[in-house]
Amino acid sequence: MKLVTATLQNEQFIGLVHGDKIINLQKAEKDIFEISSFPTTLLECIPLGDKFIQNVKLIVDKINVEEGAEGYLYPISDVKLLSPIPRPMKNIFCVGKNYRDHAIEMGSEADVPEHVMLFSKTPTTVIGHEDEIDPHLHITKELDYEGELAVVIGKKGKQIKEEEAMDYVFGYTILNDVTARNLQRQHKQYLLGKSLDTSCPIGPYLVHKSAIDNPYDLKITTRVNEEVRQDGQIKDMIFPIEQIISTISQGTTLEPGDIIATGTPAGVGNGFNPPKFLQPGDVVEIEVDRIGVLRNRIMG
Repeated sequence: MKLVTATLQNEQFIGLVHGDKIINLQKAEKDIFEISSFPTTLLECIPLGDKFIQNVKLIVDKINVEEGAEGYLYPISDVKLLSPIPRPMKNIFCVGKNYRDHAIEMGSEADVPEHVMLFSKTPTTVIGHEDEIDPHLHITKELDYEGELAVVIGKKGKQIKEEEAMDYVFGYTILNDVTARNLQRQHKQYLLGKSLDTSCPIGPYLVHKSAIDNPYDLKITTRVNEEVRQDGQIKDMIFPIEQIISTISQGTTLEPGDIIATGTPAGVGNGFNPPKFLQPGDVVEIEVDRIGVLRNRIMG
């Protein structure tokens, strides 16, 4: 089940991928059942949990593509896909150095963490699939990519036990943790270097967890101008999703719609000799099995 936030003719809606088309869920519900129960955003739908998913399934079961669905079933090519959550409620939680080879390429064996490393990106960083990334050339010449699997939280929780953590997951998406490496070094913290406007592409889909029985079976690949730069396995995380969720929640309340970026594998631009930083006109594609491809171009 691939959920989207999209626009068509300047009208924003929540949708579901159905073959090579997108179902406008609000319009479909009104046409099929003559009711309007869906909230207007995925951020509002997520806390509804199973009730929301069951209502989506009822719509899919009723759809007959051949008759009468033209009013709410659109070709994917006709819509603009936004980030599934265009404006998160709060900063995005990000895990640093969660793949051993990446930690080493950013320093040495001594940089492999013993505990979950966390930083954040501000909500103003978020853009969607096919949106352009501002290179911010006036403050950085070291713009880098980091392909990541992102977890979206489905229900409120605190002091969550690892063995119960997956119950708090709503679904999965793709995130590019775009980073200005020079700012990261200068400030000795990650926030500024990670929070430039447009530095957090997310999407194109939010895949409900029912469609991914084991996220550790997934593969993640990052390409720049069709050159494979990152080729990793989610199972190679140092700290698994359950531990990340539990660690964050020990003193911080997690809420529906919170986004957790789980870290990036080896192959970032900074890890090459010489470095391969992003340039205007470059196209970055991040692909995760069973989720999709997130594609963005560097402006210029």
